[in-house]
Amino acid sequence: MVSESDFELALDFVRARAAGSVEGIFGPGSMTWRIDREAITFLGAGRALLLQLAHPWVAAAVAEHSRTFADPIGRFHRTFDVVFTMVFGPLDAALAAARLLHHRHTMIVGRLPEAVGPFESASPYRANEVAALRWVHATLVDTALTVHDLILPPFSVEERERYWTESRLFGALFGLASSDLPADWDSFAAYTATMMQSDTLSVSTAAREVARQIFAAGGRPWLRPPRWYQALSAELLPDRLRTGFGFAFDERDRKAAERAVARIRRIYPKIPTRLRHVGPYQEAQARLQGAPQLGWTTRCLNRAWIGRPQLDDRWNR
Repeated sequence: MVSESDFELALDFVRARAAGSVEGIFGPGSMTWRIDREAITFLGAGRALLLQLAHPWVAAAVAEHSRTFADPIGRFHRTFDVVFTMVFGPLDAALAAARLLHHRHTMIVGRLPEAVGPFESASPYRANEVAALRWVHATLVDTALTVHDLILPPFSVEERERYWTESRLFGALFGLASSDLPADWDSFAAYTATMMQSDTLSVSTAAREVARQIFAAGGRPWLRPPRWYQALSAELLPDRLRTGFGFAFDERDRKAAERAVARIRRIYPKIPTRLRHVGPYQEAQARLQGAPQLGWTTRCLNRAWIGRPQLDDRWNR
């Protein structure tokens, strides 16, 4: 478990290495800003969620403690609000968001309703357990880079190493110590590959039901993702997990995903950066430039991503 003292030590580690009080944890020259500013990151949201649900602890926690089904848009906004604050917010706001996330996780405990993979029925799960946090962190890091390289020119070996070094700092915001995470990019890639094949990732009944509800948008047709998005999310999974979730992934789905990726690769680089870069990144740039008020475009993009016109106001109260 990540205790309160462990968590505060991790935040001290972050504070000592942060770019600055205004720049936040990573700052404008970071690989993290370069990757997470891109709106195409959302292409990987389905894949990251499915990989997380494949861990029985995460699936049980979401099924038993989340409001995803009752309020899917609110869940989307709350998730990106916390993550974007940690990535793009000023230092104090980023640390406050991390503390809020840790506090929420302390209340997520329970027992598995069934035996699945190496886990016995009624065995306990806790959201603040190191192994679960390490896997959730890995899905976010790996998916962000996977989707970036799917659409935009891939990064070099040196850039990947820089990104992983920064991602270890991001992991500290979950309370993960340096010793809890792989030391370098190659070690991280090996960990991820091992987990993908390990029976630790075993799709439970709860995971299948959560995935079904999410991709069916809880019976709300206007929220249902297009067929190509589900196909792409499934295609980016290992075969055994795709089968475990019960996705009917056929040649039609494969072609739909390929056509969508081809169109996005052609169109996305031509989109103006004021629309292509997410609102919280543009807000961070305005903050660094000392702009007293956010522009109309940034406020609208923020409403789309986090449900509010400004990232910082909530954390300053």
